[in-house]
Amino acid sequence: MKFAILGSGAVGGYYGARLAKAGHDVTFIARGAHLAAIRERGMQIRSAALGDFVARGRAEEDTAKVGPVDLVLVGVKTYDNPTALPLLRPMLGEGTLVLTVQNGVDSAGDVAAVAGEERTLGGTTYIATALESPGLIVQTGTHRRILFGEVFGVLPRLSDRVNRIAEAFAGADIEGGAVGDGRVPIWEKFVFLASLAGFTGASRLPIGPVWGDAFTRAQFLAGCREIEAVARAEGVPVAHDVVDRIIPYIDAIPGSMRSSLLIDLQQGKRIEVEALQGTVVRRGAARGVPTPIMSTLYSVLKLHAGGAKP
Repeated sequence: MKFAILGSGAVGGYYGARLAKAGHDVTFIARGAHLAAIRERGMQIRSAALGDFVARGRAEEDTAKVGPVDLVLVGVKTYDNPTALPLLRPMLGEGTLVLTVQNGVDSAGDVAAVAGEERTLGGTTYIATALESPGLIVQTGTHRRILFGEVFGVLPRLSDRVNRIAEAFAGADIEGGAVGDGRVPIWEKFVFLASLAGFTGASRLPIGPVWGDAFTRAQFLAGCREIEAVARAEGVPVAHDVVDRIIPYIDAIPGSMRSSLLIDLQQGKRIEVEALQGTVVRRGAARGVPTPIMSTLYSVLKLHAGGAKP
């Protein structure tokens, strides 16, 4: 298949490298030093658990030079959508699909506004990677999972096109696969992620101290239940135990774990507060679902949305 990776950073770049290694035609959309490094040395993957490799593929900044592809994988930060998503248009052919694995629950709608609902698929990913230097992605652990599916039209349905992409992913050693309702894994991750990012970001602390304090832990879970209530109000059938499953998961992760929002905040970068806490508040208000905890986290974090000011 012919793939384009819109957002060839730590996440998109990793999956693009896996697909290129498996023999697919992959174009990495990048710019600056990262673009130059990919062109010169390929996309380098370093993984203590799974092994190092170098993937070769085209690298372009101008998507008009790419032309139509079978699938565009969107992995840019959500705050870049206004400038990044218009870059999709030159890559859209008659059968092109666009799969977003961005954080949050707004991305499929954002992509569809440019590419059309009929082309848009939605999913979520579980992976720990970092762009250590231009052209070099370092993976921690072994997670490399994408769960995705149709997100518009009559749901659930497991379409042939989704199965075809899932087969390509499996052949590239990307775990996960197709689901009948792509909204479900997106929202089930969001229930956890928006609360995790909110509490670690607002406290400026990793998950250990947050989870170790009984009162804060209870508020963390109450925040998760607010998000679950919004999901159900929107008609998304998340699992009945979606919040209960978070408890053993957090119990098992290192206390030093920081959310990506906290990492960006501490580095003075822009943060995805609008796509995480902000959208919970707005969707809750639209559906008449109270979100006091998420609203408080949003009010604290939104002041840092643009990153450190000079």
